[in-house]
Amino acid sequence: MRTIKREVKIGNVTIGGNNPVAVQTMLCAPARDVQANVEQAKRVAEAGCQILRASVPTMTDVRLIEAVKNAVDIPFVADIHFDYRIALACVDAGVDKIRLNPGNIGGDDRVRAVAKACNAKNIPIRIGVNAGSLEKEILAKYGAPVPEALVESAMYHVRLLEKHDFNNIVISIKSSNVPTMMKAYRMLSEQCDYPLHVGVTEAGTYRMGLIKSGMGIGGLLLDGIGDTLRVSLSDDPEKEVQAGYDILRAAGFAVNGPEIISCPTCGRTNIHVAEIADEVERRMKGYEKPIKVAVMGCVVNGPGEARECDIGIAGGKDAEEALLFIKGEKVRMLHGDIVGQLIEEIHKL
Repeated sequence: MRTIKREVKIGNVTIGGNNPVAVQTMLCAPARDVQANVEQAKRVAEAGCQILRASVPTMTDVRLIEAVKNAVDIPFVADIHFDYRIALACVDAGVDKIRLNPGNIGGDDRVRAVAKACNAKNIPIRIGVNAGSLEKEILAKYGAPVPEALVESAMYHVRLLEKHDFNNIVISIKSSNVPTMMKAYRMLSEQCDYPLHVGVTEAGTYRMGLIKSGMGIGGLLLDGIGDTLRVSLSDDPEKEVQAGYDILRAAGFAVNGPEIISCPTCGRTNIHVAEIADEVERRMKGYEKPIKVAVMGCVVNGPGEARECDIGIAGGKDAEEALLFIKGEKVRMLHGDIVGQLIEEIHKL
């Protein structure tokens, strides 16, 4: 059962409560290159990104906010470290959310200034705790970035904002170690009702990053924890978005678009399952209905194992023959252009 947190509105997207888990990513083009960021923003928007974050390291880079928001209709989150003046400038520029840890921007007067400015425009702040950047005192207390240390750091930053009557807060509490990250989120979820942004930080390259993120994010989602997510990959941000939806789908959340399942094949298989599955996935890009499509290697187990699918095929006696089945029921044999005929049948559903 999903853990219900308070609602937080980020531009035109609301997280928390019973709202869908929102998928986000972060632009990785140099902040000084406005056009590269705009083009990247367009690509992630096409991929389905729902919340978009970018680093704003200098005052000059505040111009990214207007440029990106003019290009795509996605809430823009400014990632800020240390300089509270940049946060204030981003608020004035129309940012939809600030990612900032109040404990590292200086004295209480600076925290008050940011909290007041964000409160005035109903702009939320995401507190982002990472295992690699814990406060020295907390790290010394625990000796290592253990889950208890991450939670204490998060709640320290929360109290700095709550002190100034600011509670429009989202929290992330990330680690590159999956067990640490999962335990920390579980502990934090029990201590507060702020919505949680879940993810495995520094997850790695595409292959390992997918595995660690699938385990960490997917495991938390199955626990009912998580209101928005980012899959952190050392790769293109569009792939982060796609992976986010794949994890949501694998965890049983309703996601628009097709889900392609395919068997690992065996000695009974005569069709090229991997090639066909890839081609079906490619040709269904942009198809928005939630549908489950199966590409199975043979008729022995195909229709039965894929009975829960909406439609599928199972390989026949040669590479150009396959059985079409719908809802587990055998319909007819396909010959020749198997993929083309399958796509036609899908569009009839």
